[in-house]
Amino acid sequence: MSAVRDNSEASRYELDTPSGPAFIDYRRHGGVAALVHAEVPQALQGQGIGSQLAQGVLELARAQGLKILPRCPFIAAYIQRHPQYQDLLA
Repeated sequence: MSAVRDNSEASRYELDTPSGPAFIDYRRHGGVAALVHAEVPQALQGQGIGSQLAQGVLELARAQGLKILPRCPFIAAYIQRHPQYQDLLA
């Protein structure tokens, strides 16, 4: 698997997988990114790809100096389970 990247033209973070991209759509306003929808290829669901994507997105957001609004229930639950990302919450 490759690293998560910011596809700003499509307003989403992406992770390439053998079954196509896993991604999280976002809406950015200034220094805040609202993460609105996560999707993992159906063939790979339940294999940890979503968690890998979430971790990569949050680490990339931190490196970009962004705060996060977790509008996607998956991302909100991920942050709740991983308190090391609480400081990213807007």
